Amino acid sequence: MYAFRTISVKPKLPENIIRLKELAYNFWFSWNTHARALFRKINEQLWDEVSHNPVKFLLHVNEEELEDIAQSDEYLKNYNKVFNDFDHYMTRDTWFSKKYPQYSGSPIAYFSAEFGLHESHPIYSGGLGMLAGDHLKSASDLGIPLVGVGLLYRHGYFNQAINRDGTQEAHYLYHNFSERPIIPLTNGGDKMISVDINGRKVYAKLWKCLVGRVILYMLDTNIPENNREDRKITDQLYGGDRETRISQEILLGIGGVKALRAVGINPAAWHINEGHAAFLVLERIRELVASGLSFDTAKEIVKSNTLFTTHTPVPAGHDMFGADLVERFLGNLYGELKIEREDLLELGWDENRKQFNMTLLALNLSNYCNGVSKLHGEVSKEMFSYLYPGLPVEEVPVHYITNGVHTGSWLAQELKDLYHIYLGEDWDENITDRNMWKKVNDIPDNLLWAVHQSLKEKMIAFVRNSLKKQRIRNQEPARRIKEVDQYLRPNVLTIGFARRFATYKRAGLLFLDRDRLNKLINNPQMPVQIIFAGKAHPADAAGQELIRQVYSISKEEEFRGKIVFLENYDIHMARILVQGVDVWLNTPRRPMEASGTSGQKAAANGVLNLSILDGWWPEAYNKENGFVIGEKKAYESEELQDRDDSFSLYATLEERVLPAYYNHEGGFPREWLKKMKNSMVSIAPVFSTERMVQEYTERYYVKSIKRWEYFIRDNYSAPRKLKDFKQFITENWHQVCIKRVDTNVNREMSVGSLLKINAYAEIGPLKPEDVDLEVVYGNITDRGLSNLSVSPMVYEGKEEDGTQRYLGQLILPQGTFGYTVRIIPGHQDFVRKFELPLVTWAENL
Repeated sequence: MYAFRTISVKPKLPENIIRLKELAYNFWFSWNTHARALFRKINEQLWDEVSHNPVKFLLHVNEEELEDIAQSDEYLKNYNKVFNDFDHYMTRDTWFSKKYPQYSGSPIAYFSAEFGLHESHPIYSGGLGMLAGDHLKSASDLGIPLVGVGLLYRHGYFNQAINRDGTQEAHYLYHNFSERPIIPLTNGGDKMISVDINGRKVYAKLWKCLVGRVILYMLDTNIPENNREDRKITDQLYGGDRETRISQEILLGIGGVKALRAVGINPAAWHINEGHAAFLVLERIRELVASGLSFDTAKEIVKSNTLFTTHTPVPAGHDMFGADLVERFLGNLYGELKIEREDLLELGWDENRKQFNMTLLALNLSNYCNGVSKLHGEVSKEMFSYLYPGLPVEEVPVHYITNGVHTGSWLAQELKDLYHIYLGEDWDENITDRNMWKKVNDIPDNLLWAVHQSLKEKMIAFVRNSLKKQRIRNQEPARRIKEVDQYLRPNVLTIGFARRFATYKRAGLLFLDRDRLNKLINNPQMPVQIIFAGKAHPADAAGQELIRQVYSISKEEEFRGKIVFLENYDIHMARILVQGVDVWLNTPRRPMEASGTSGQKAAANGVLNLSILDGWWPEAYNKENGFVIGEKKAYESEELQDRDDSFSLYATLEERVLPAYYNHEGGFPREWLKKMKNSMVSIAPVFSTERMVQEYTERYYVKSIKRWEYFIRDNYSAPRKLKDFKQFITENWHQVCIKRVDTNVNREMSVGSLLKINAYAEIGPLKPEDVDLEVVYGNITDRGLSNLSVSPMVYEGKEEDGTQRYLGQLILPQGTFGYTVRIIPGHQDFVRKFELPLVTWAENL
């Protein structure tokens, strides 16, 4: 291909609206309706044509239109108001600056393969990206010194088109980065870093985008310095073969660390958002080894301030590579890390699958690990329990922080306006205040219903317009295009189902009993209509077949105009759907949904959830804020589970959902409105990324920063001690045992009585402070003890026979319990509990 240079010829902005360019390059506009209105007001048609991309808009708008709008007093009033709000936002005191002023200069690096910020920047595919984008936005709101790191995909994720027979077609659009809200980093020329991949030096250009106060750095290999193959590394999100995937993950992890160093950022804490970015630990170890530290000491330092969030129990969500692929693409690191091939593979080797597992790499080199809902935390403990032999599953050190959503990005402006009136002018600065949200109950029913119906009508208009465009593109007959004007009705209960079309999400659960569905859809007194949307990965044949089935059913006479499938689901469509439907349907095969956040977006808008008790919903459901499908139980087969859940779904719709929606008193569905308010009050303050990021900060980020500060003192003396301690403990643990346990009580004791337990332990060459003894008690089950409680024992001294005596004292609550005693490595200042998965239990009690 011949060489060329790019130049953009832009209309000149009048001086009194010159800051529109500044606004266009900060994604603060993505959650500020009034900011977006500044662009829409100039030329609404162009704004929609450029997919609400303010940079592209300012590149193509007529200069005369800019001159005209700059003379409008009303426009200038709104312009000044927006920039007053923007300037206040960027300079105000924040939650973090007030609570942790001492850490304002301690950056936290957040790595993710995708970020969903806005439809104008399509480097996302689904829930992981939406969560990452919302994480950055709330970090900005809270003033947390966080920086994002990701890849800049030339074609992004695919655009979905549904042809006339319902087949999904994937189209990869070329994105001109000069027309996106992103900024190239320069230093006399483009700022670049290089990474060794498969024996070649691959260069990446660095870009950034501003997300309020937060910066997201992105790497791009589509530059002349690379060969044709390497330029394609950042072509597509989740595209290509295994070699492309490992190349992308090396670039994200290793290249991402180099990118931060190149811009002068040295994080005090590192957050790996899913395993795609786990290679960052290798680059950080390499840096430390190059400074003169041993590999083992460097591992301890890297682990000290690294957090890993795992997002899925689905096997396909955990990237794995063969040993030969790892050696070919990362073999250059053996010498730099001063290790052998087996040492590198051991960091992430999955013995069951005989592959290198990115999730295990992240888990093994992180000091903290969390799932994304309470249930997912429990599932993840079970998944990873084999790494902690001898430890009860519930004590496996995988915890959870339930996902949330960035309220400002997903809430309809009409509801924001209501909240300003009834919750207070500063409601959006107090998202997690549960008492404030109780004021939702003060909103008059007729007003809330009117707003909801208005949003529903807006959504129906959007759906019709989208279907028309699809049919025109597919060259369908004029009657097929015209009939769309009659599709969907605002007075009919409307269900939304929009998400990735992975088979475990069971989009087809509603269709298992077609006769019963027909009666629901066409009930003359209480009809139902359903809107589907979602993409299946181009390699997911089963997911694509499911889309074809839904589309085919939507064309049948009894369902036409009452069941619809929308193509090319994206952030823009998601906003409209979660704001406009009546019910948000969620039917994953429990417990496969790690969290799910679309229902949280819907709930903030007063939309009721109808969901399987999976992901976040078991934590949120209170019997009055939505509806439940199925039960909390395990099934022997997927077929049986699908059958039971489908029966429950039909019954819940027939017996609970429809009567509540259609039972009007005084012109309004009072019971439904009560549930809407309950949903908003109980869900919005809890399931927000503001609460979520605060939890990450308090439970992990600040602790990681403190641990990092401790570890780097005195030329890394602490990690050296830790490495030696771990080696000493591990080599001598076989000599540790509990010889006997004595107690002052046998089978029964009175309420309030003190239980005393003496344990006598042999610890070989270890010192008493090298170990901790604990009394562990809990409920008795067929799998041992559950609902465990732990009480530390106190060292009493050495016995004549050489054993060490420990005393435990506790008062048990009323009931029947089992108890035992165990020894674990000492929980010293620099050793996290169960960091060494060593435990010895008393054998004779």
